[in-house]
Amino acid sequence: MTDFKNIEYLKHGNAKQQQAYKALKELGVFEKLKSFSPLLTGTIPIEIDLPESDLDIICECGNHDEFTNLIIELFGQYKDFKIHSHEKYGLKSTVCQFWFNNFEIEIFGQNRATENQNAYRHMLVEHKILQEKGAAFRVEIIALKAKGLKTEPAFAELLKLEGNPYEALLKLE
Repeated sequence: MTDFKNIEYLKHGNAKQQQAYKALKELGVFEKLKSFSPLLTGTIPIEIDLPESDLDIICECGNHDEFTNLIIELFGQYKDFKIHSHEKYGLKSTVCQFWFNNFEIEIFGQNRATENQNAYRHMLVEHKILQEKGAAFRVEIIALKAKGLKTEPAFAELLKLEGNPYEALLKLE
């Protein structure tokens, strides 16, 4: 099983993963945000990304004002930088987006351990399903995403999951 807690696996992945690795290392985001336990999540790590897919980095932050100020200081100079806070899943969340080396980067902070955040949990469940279902299933997921479906609804459709696709996937943990 891939160790998603260390981005070194990207070095040996597909071309997009290798480009992502180089961009993340050049940006130094994991070193700069080390005290927030950053993890890379999303579709690029599990190879179901589209050309426009972003690099999602989740962080654990208790103080959103301090987190916001640090993010602005570290990354505020990058193209199309924006940051805001809102409620997500009953928790205050801070979201930052910007562009670096042809990748949109999204940094997400929540006062929850990164391993317990839904983005990471979804990715692990999706990775396990992709391993079990094989290449044809992966192609179907990517095709549904290309038609406009988000990742979790695409999995829910192919797996015939009932109800909220985000919650239904977590029940498969």
